[in-house]
Amino acid sequence: MNGYERFMTALKGKEPDMLPIWELIIDRPVIESLYGDISLLDFVEKEDLDGFTIFEDSKRENIGGIAYKDEWQITWKMEPNGIYYPFDGPIKTYNDLKKFKLPDADAEYLYKPLEEAIKRFKGEKAIVFIAHETFEYSHYLFGGMDKLFINYITNPNMVKELLEIIWQYKSKSIKNAVEAGADVIVTGDDYAGRIGPLMSPEHFREFILPYLQRVVDLTHSLGSYYIKHTDGNLWKILDDIVDTGIDVLDPIEPIAYMDIGDVKEKYGDRIAIAGNVDVTVILPSGNKEQVTEAVKETIAKASPGGGHIMASSNSIHPGVDPDNYKTMIEVTRKYGRYPLDKKLIKEYNNKSYIKRYL
Repeated sequence: MNGYERFMTALKGKEPDMLPIWELIIDRPVIESLYGDISLLDFVEKEDLDGFTIFEDSKRENIGGIAYKDEWQITWKMEPNGIYYPFDGPIKTYNDLKKFKLPDADAEYLYKPLEEAIKRFKGEKAIVFIAHETFEYSHYLFGGMDKLFINYITNPNMVKELLEIIWQYKSKSIKNAVEAGADVIVTGDDYAGRIGPLMSPEHFREFILPYLQRVVDLTHSLGSYYIKHTDGNLWKILDDIVDTGIDVLDPIEPIAYMDIGDVKEKYGDRIAIAGNVDVTVILPSGNKEQVTEAVKETIAKASPGGGHIMASSNSIHPGVDPDNYKTMIEVTRKYGRYPLDKKLIKEYNNKSYIKRYL
């Protein structure tokens, strides 16, 4: 099997020849530490990853050295780790919402990175296009999650009007990406923190779940597949998420009390799973032996019977030790071949490398 075949076989809940390897994001500092100033696509080829994630391009209006505004008029500011994060949004009042101009989801430049990926790897590696539902962009546009949650209570109709506006763009973006040749859609809206959802289950079902359902339905109607990425402890809302018909859940964060074996046991006949080598402690500061143990345990719990894509518990962020990421890949390839080692499964299936950190 090549990478594309391997990834898609696992995504469909079956056993490939070996575990596919993928990440939601591999940040520039890790790539540059390993190989210097090369592109993501070059990195994917050098590491022979089975799948990789492509973002839309964007236009940036510099507003002072370490900050810029994008097409949505969202302000992004560089943090000390060298990565930009949303800092402020254009919508403070209902009048701001009325004046808000939605970017053009059909603009050709947005899909240039996707076109390059398709030209280079179509049919060889799984090309995963990252989109969004409406949750993350709603708090980006309001200028903070706190402001969004206040508006859930004080201005629910305003929030719902904004969600419809965002969906106009995001639905076009997904359609354009699939029609251009993306193999899989992933949305990265994070719903939870370490101890539970960021909002009440009731607010999740009122403001967020309907648009997750729309993403799933749209992606499937286009003949494509859908990965739901969300960090955190999802147990209170996980039935709702799985019931939408997602194909894959990622990344099943162990530090947030999400044991991948428990998720596999409860939902493995309905979804595939991606994850979940810890990126809070193990990949940033663990040694080679600890990384090896974490990968073996993850394989033992998640890989039997297929339906597992190996990935970290979030992304390969700037704090990850590049050598540990390399070790994760190497150990996956060594122990992730089917048929899996029954002795490894028996030895590691009931272990918990993360327990000491909880």
